[in-house]
Amino acid sequence: MLTGFACNPGICETGLVPNSPAVTSDLASNTHEFLPAIQSIAREAGALLMEHFDRHIKIEYKGDADLVTAADRNSEALIRERIRSLWPDHDVLGEEQGLRDTGSEYRWYVDPLDGTTNFAHGYPVFCVSMGLQHKNVMIAGLCFDPTRNEMFTAEKGKGAFLNGSPIRVSKIARLAESLLSTGFPSHKRHKNPNIHFYHQITLRTHGVRRAGSAALDLCSVACGRFDGFWEFNLNPWDTAAGVLMVEEAGGRVSDFQGGAFQLNSRETLASNGTIHDVLLNEFQQIFAGRDLEPLPDPREYAKKQ
Repeated sequence: MLTGFACNPGICETGLVPNSPAVTSDLASNTHEFLPAIQSIAREAGALLMEHFDRHIKIEYKGDADLVTAADRNSEALIRERIRSLWPDHDVLGEEQGLRDTGSEYRWYVDPLDGTTNFAHGYPVFCVSMGLQHKNVMIAGLCFDPTRNEMFTAEKGKGAFLNGSPIRVSKIARLAESLLSTGFPSHKRHKNPNIHFYHQITLRTHGVRRAGSAALDLCSVACGRFDGFWEFNLNPWDTAAGVLMVEEAGGRVSDFQGGAFQLNSRETLASNGTIHDVLLNEFQQIFAGRDLEPLPDPREYAKKQ
């Protein structure tokens, strides 16, 4: 397993067992103390993922190039079972099993393995992502990267943290000095216009990275590793936790026109805030087809070799 930041035992190792009566009792008496329990759930799911990862599990396919693994399904089943045992009346929306809707005021958005393609090919960039919504307001979020033992957490109005230490977005104010990230869909890529945005934004920044996990990209914006992130057509379970992370770390999240971010908007633009308006302007120029830098002609390149 890869190593990263040291984990603060007082924060990350809760010592709570999700099914224990003590946990259930504590949560029943204070319904807003969710993070200790979900950190324990995420670590359990992360350990399950690493067991599969270390065994080089078999790749399966559902649709064009949309990878599914036994680890993905098993992780979601574990998370749903833990949520059901602690909060039986809560609704859950997950990537693999869809929505359990009972009309509850609480809804969980669960991505049991964000970065499935990376995982299936042995590339160690993936995470468990869990976000909790109460009356349509995100109140808690978590992203756990088991390969680096990095636990990102956020709670509405209380800030964002990495392994128990507060995190903040970067202070980069010039687009040319910024490092951004983006992502591309695993299927129907021929219908996605992001390659044009990737090209234009790459030329106007210090660089653009494509790591393959939207949840971790958003966490990287929250802790200042990236200065911004955008992607088309993400699902609610991809963004629920990460968007709260960015906002609680002092950043800004919107759609591509600058409107308020919505989980179902299918447009995600996150930044440190200081470069957000500049990015929005660049997006409008690209959408309008104005001032676009042409792609280099590979035939001209070949002639010079």
